[in-house]
Amino acid sequence: MRRLTITLLAALAVLSVRQASACTGITLRTATGETVPARTIEWAAGDLNSCYNIVPRGHVQRSLTPSGEHDGLRFTARYGYVGLSVEQPDFVVEGMNEAGLSAGLFYFPGYGAYEPYDAALRDSTLSDLQVVSWILGNFESIDEMKRAIRHIHIVAVDPRGSTVHWRITERSGRQVVLEIVNRELRFYENTLGVLTNSPGFDWHLTNLNNYVNLRAGSVPSQQQQQQDGSPHSQQRVGGLNLSAFGGGSGLHGIPGDMTPPSRFVRAAFFQATAPKLSTTEQTVMQAFHILNNFDIPTGIQFEESQQVPDIPSATQWTVASDLSKRRIYYRTMYNSSVRCIDLNHIDFKKVKRQSAPLDEVKQEPVTTIKAAP
Repeated sequence: MRRLTITLLAALAVLSVRQASACTGITLRTATGETVPARTIEWAAGDLNSCYNIVPRGHVQRSLTPSGEHDGLRFTARYGYVGLSVEQPDFVVEGMNEAGLSAGLFYFPGYGAYEPYDAALRDSTLSDLQVVSWILGNFESIDEMKRAIRHIHIVAVDPRGSTVHWRITERSGRQVVLEIVNRELRFYENTLGVLTNSPGFDWHLTNLNNYVNLRAGSVPSQQQQQQDGSPHSQQRVGGLNLSAFGGGSGLHGIPGDMTPPSRFVRAAFFQATAPKLSTTEQTVMQAFHILNNFDIPTGIQFEESQQVPDIPSATQWTVASDLSKRRIYYRTMYNSSVRCIDLNHIDFKKVKRQSAPLDEVKQEPVTTIKAAP
């Protein structure tokens, strides 16, 4: 049964290179500097059977290896954490621990390259799909994690699957991106706070220079006087007076497709122009509104001859983490209502390991409004 699950995940991972690798991450800050990382997760090939997981201190995990067995790195959680998983409870792709450290996995097809699996090193080998669990269970700071990760060997459960990269955020607001390229660990300080998928993070930062003309508000224009004396913003081209149709014309031409480079650019500008709000609660809701722009309809990732899976959206869930108050908020493709897991209400010393579906009922709730008599 364990091998069957791994084979299924590998098949989905291969498919994700073409159709499902579309995660988008942003990072917002309040007016007082508190940090809220948020992201979407996309998968067009079918329901990921996502769950939330509560993991206590002292919980022991053993990593999967390409052998199909849990015979890899054995690690014990020093910190309790809450994580959102796909397919199996061990495969946490986004979460936060009780120290306020956040970590997330983003697909990174075609550009990453792990070291090959060596069975002789299995006791220090960690599956890429379990790196988030390892980070959340063991560390409270990025530097602590960086020192430890150089002593383990990260591999794919199945070499046919897509590689991934990771985003790690401290409660202080510091954030790094980790990529494994040419079998080497590469850390990038992510002061921008945005992450999508391939190509590499440094390429995305360079690509932003192609959009140096974009700006918030309206395009700058010549000021000419109307007959009544009031200023009117317009451009004169070939004898014609041109003016913007509406507000926001400064972002005219921003890429609107669903590829990772285009989503990175949109996320960077939407995040940069978002006002800094006074509370983390307000900022969490702001993050959900911004990420609404990245919801992906399932059908656009399939050709006419292909069968579209029976799911309502390729964007299966969206999550935002309040690192200062230690709360995780999420909504799903089945239920747009925002739900919250408060880590402060969990005794990670006593709580039992548990896992439950993100949605008890996979149907969007609808409230009927009745007119007053």
